[in-house]
Amino acid sequence: MKPRKMFSSFDGPTAIAQPILEGKRILVTGGTGSMGKVLVRRLLSNELGTPAKVIVLSRDEAKQHDMRMSYLHRKVSTDEVIYRNFLNSLEFRLGDVRRFPDVCSAMQNVDVVINAAALKQVPNCEYFPEQAIETNCMGPINIVRCIREHQLPVETVVGISTDKACKPVNVMGLTKAIHERIFTSANILSPKTRFICTRYGNVLASRGSVIPLFHDQIKNGGPVTLTVPEMTRFLMSIDQAVDCVFAALQFAEPGETFVPSAPSTTVMNIAKALIGDRNIPIQVTGIRPGEKMHELMISEEECHHTVRRGNFFAIRAMLPELQPATDAKPAGLTKEFSSEDTVIGFEETVELLRRHNLLMGQSEAADGIELFEAAAGKRAA
Repeated sequence: MKPRKMFSSFDGPTAIAQPILEGKRILVTGGTGSMGKVLVRRLLSNELGTPAKVIVLSRDEAKQHDMRMSYLHRKVSTDEVIYRNFLNSLEFRLGDVRRFPDVCSAMQNVDVVINAAALKQVPNCEYFPEQAIETNCMGPINIVRCIREHQLPVETVVGISTDKACKPVNVMGLTKAIHERIFTSANILSPKTRFICTRYGNVLASRGSVIPLFHDQIKNGGPVTLTVPEMTRFLMSIDQAVDCVFAALQFAEPGETFVPSAPSTTVMNIAKALIGDRNIPIQVTGIRPGEKMHELMISEEECHHTVRRGNFFAIRAMLPELQPATDAKPAGLTKEFSSEDTVIGFEETVELLRRHNLLMGQSEAADGIELFEAAAGKRAA
């Protein structure tokens, strides 16, 4: 495996992107999902070098078709590089990360794997836990097994995890926590491949999040339903989540989990910010199965082996084989990193939503189009 630049040699607040993906073949599982689509677009924009191939593996042919059409219809001059790379580099493969043969077929001659395939809706995972296990646990196992059994020369595997994997109380979080451990331990038996992870919080306006729900309820005259007014959630844009993936690709050590430093707010602040001066009632429905009042990005147990890496935290692996021989760096945190600790106020919440074009009237998504895509399109225009 080629030597890679280590983030530990850089102590500044930001990092300069390295062309580490130049000429690489990249597989994105779940590449038609909320995260996957933006990740693919960013990969095709040459931020980390021009990839030789970007392969999207997913089981939804309709989403693949829509994604392919969205690239064909790009006409904005700033999209020229992305459009050219789409024609030359982007490949769609129908398959399921749950099926070992599908994974092995897609991973042939691949240099980098980004595992974005996931079942991530908390209530669905509570009612269908066996399905969550198949995607969130067996999928990563298939990736690791394929590399090990076929001795594939994959350089890096990135697992996309979630804040719900930290001290999990629901099936979704439990399965994603196991996902992290599967990749961490894989560094021991497959030392030629670097396995790393990232965690991120609620992505603003992604599929299944609260903001599209509130938009729809407000458009229909209410009421706006929320679980518990004091409930807090980390908030970040999909691009900020991808920033964390790119930082991990460049600078994470084997077994590390990269975590962004993200703000949080209460669900009541989000509801009031979107309602504005409209006469829309708010209805409190109570906490749902498997939900937390406050989310954690880094637990109290993890904070003692967490270091600061520019704008991110890096949770080091607990396995002794993956820990550095010497370490003079102080811990990056003295306590757990909770959404309860980073709550922004109402005005700041309004400004955050405005900045991402998510206030009512800023982004009117057409039927069948995710709100965050409409907002992102407006920012790019």
